[in-house]
Amino acid sequence: MRKIIGIGETILDIIFKNGQPTHAVPGGSTFNSMISLGRLGIPSRFITEIGNDTVGHIILDFMRENGLPTDNVDLFDDGYSQSPVSLAFLGENNDAQYAFYQHYPQKRLNFAWPIVEADDLVIFGSYYAVDPTLREKLQEFIAYAREQKAIIYYDINFRPSHAHEALRIMPAFIENLEYADIVRGSAEDFQTLLNESDPEKLYRQRISFDTPNFIFTDGSRGADIFCRAGHRHVDTPKIKTVSTIGAGDNFNAGILFALYQKNIFREELSTLSLDQWETILKCGNSFASEVCQSFDNYISSDFAARVKQGQL
Repeated sequence: MRKIIGIGETILDIIFKNGQPTHAVPGGSTFNSMISLGRLGIPSRFITEIGNDTVGHIILDFMRENGLPTDNVDLFDDGYSQSPVSLAFLGENNDAQYAFYQHYPQKRLNFAWPIVEADDLVIFGSYYAVDPTLREKLQEFIAYAREQKAIIYYDINFRPSHAHEALRIMPAFIENLEYADIVRGSAEDFQTLLNESDPEKLYRQRISFDTPNFIFTDGSRGADIFCRAGHRHVDTPKIKTVSTIGAGDNFNAGILFALYQKNIFREELSTLSLDQWETILKCGNSFASEVCQSFDNYISSDFAARVKQGQL
């Protein structure tokens, strides 16, 4: 059975508004995508690592409640390491600035690999995808998924807090582009990483050599697809934003859902028309807009029910 597999960090997000904590929810870039897909009933697997502590068990229970198996979770218990926590401070425009608190063990990602089959969808990204301490094991898994002819989706998601590491992680970033069938990055990602945010220039000079399918997002300004069929811009729906936390992650979930639901396989990616890509991007925008209207990091159960009924 075709499935979607994610690999990434898991964290407890404590959200602040006007200097006061308002919500605490499990999060993490790929985690947020996978929870939304789990709520949609999509066969999914998630590779991650958490501590054998109160926070870790909250996250494990949350995964199970939302249809996401925990078979591929590395549960570390060395007496020192703890599940990571982040503080997310919402600004005037409800965009977030983060502070992270992490105590990881020395040996990480001791996980059982899920079986990857042809045309499965595999998503990875954020700093987790370029972290030198994880690189060897993560690269092994992505290379294995590539060999199995899965569709590899790379979400760059490189935060400004890591800007000082841009030069050091550049080789891993370039390797990730080479592995990927689809690359998604935001204007902020590229400005932070490459000091460039012109999507056409990025595609022509940086991305197209390794990856033919490039999705560029720029918040409320919309999304662009660059591919062999050409280029198209898709506007973002106008909404009243409560929080932007998880917006990009759920844009990714919407893209993956569309590829899965429409039975688009790896060999077909290169033949998709701009009209087909526009439909896929609109699905991503719909998921992102849903999440921006609440403090949750993932689509609501009600939204998931409407999607399953074909009301997207």
